[in-house]
Amino acid sequence: MLTASVEFNPENPEQAMRQLPARRRAVFALYGADPVAEPYVGAATDLRRRLERLLRPATTQSRRLQLVSRIRRIDWQATGSEFESLAVQFRLLEEIYGARALERMHLRMPAFVRFHGSNRFPRLTVTTRVNQHEADWAFGPFPSRASAERYAEEMLKLFLLRRCEENLDPDPKHPGCVYSEMKMCLAPCYQGCTDARYAEESAAVEGFLATRGESRLRILRQERDEASEHLEFERAAALHAQFQRVEAVRELAPELVHPWSRLRACLLMPSAQFDEVSVFLFEAGMLRGAEAFSTLGMRIQNEQSGSSSLFAQPVAVEAVPEQAGVASVSRDLLQQRLETTLGALGSGGERDGGLARRQGDLALLARWYYRPQQKRVGEIFWAEALPDGSSRWPVKAMLRGVGRVAAAQLARKAAESKPAEDNGESGR
Repeated sequence: MLTASVEFNPENPEQAMRQLPARRRAVFALYGADPVAEPYVGAATDLRRRLERLLRPATTQSRRLQLVSRIRRIDWQATGSEFESLAVQFRLLEEIYGARALERMHLRMPAFVRFHGSNRFPRLTVTTRVNQHEADWAFGPFPSRASAERYAEEMLKLFLLRRCEENLDPDPKHPGCVYSEMKMCLAPCYQGCTDARYAEESAAVEGFLATRGESRLRILRQERDEASEHLEFERAAALHAQFQRVEAVRELAPELVHPWSRLRACLLMPSAQFDEVSVFLFEAGMLRGAEAFSTLGMRIQNEQSGSSSLFAQPVAVEAVPEQAGVASVSRDLLQQRLETTLGALGSGGERDGGLARRQGDLALLARWYYRPQQKRVGEIFWAEALPDGSSRWPVKAMLRGVGRVAAAQLARKAAESKPAEDNGESGR
């Protein structure tokens, strides 16, 4: 699966070490003489330095892992970011261990708010166990179970959906609960409402979840404006207060929260090649990529100056012969190039992944997204929904994102001329 390989001789390890790239982030696998034995899989920010540590013969008695006498082949693949390293590592481990790869990489399914739409009287629960059959009714991922529970609790205060967990068989003799006494539930348990009325409230809750509150805000905005036009200022003020309350609840759901089956995002990451940006696509519950997007001919935005002009970064300019220059490419051609890249990812033929693959991909996405902003490398963009139910990518905004990622790569290239310490290694 990995793209490069070199034979390893325990009697002469330096010969193999010289063939490995120095100061290059990569995923690697160490294979022994037994072809059916499980390899040692790991990731490093400096491949050669990491393997020199692992495969250095011990001169004295040591507790350090001794692999040099057991290894016969080294496979590796250069990566441009920690996210790409984790994605490649997970796919390799899944190929070897199957569903156990989730445990080996400590990947846990994030929390979702689940809408029990198949129940006669739908309700909400918070869960970390979602199967593909419920993907339309699972809304997330959230950064933690506590945040999902808080969102569900605050959202239910806006509606009259039931909170009880029992399978209801409506009976007028049912004693009800405290929520029905407080008029916070339609009380289907003792036939406090018709099935049609409860279905209407359930549809409103599902719409709120699917749109992160936009469906409710749209109704309140329209009613508020109509009240203002008719000079009903007290009613308009009350509707505005409701509007603000809904907005506050909406802020509890991060932008990543979508119906799992409809979560569609594009991630732009640094590439192992400095004239490319790696493009990932999360669609149909799976992560696809990386697909390389060439930045040749693209003028990188000067982020340091705060200008929106498309002049190159001063640190990126190098003196080159005039005949070796690369002509600038028009914006239309860049947009077409990006759309082609996205199309290649969309038809990547990886739609038959199992549940473990989908859970791992989602866990990787959530782990990256919910990092502190200053520690998160790369950018993410969402597909824009259209009135006809389809969606499209914000290609112009994505090209600006490509420019920012490429500018960061150029700065990293300049920094690589200085000594750097290997501080991001992991092995499993």
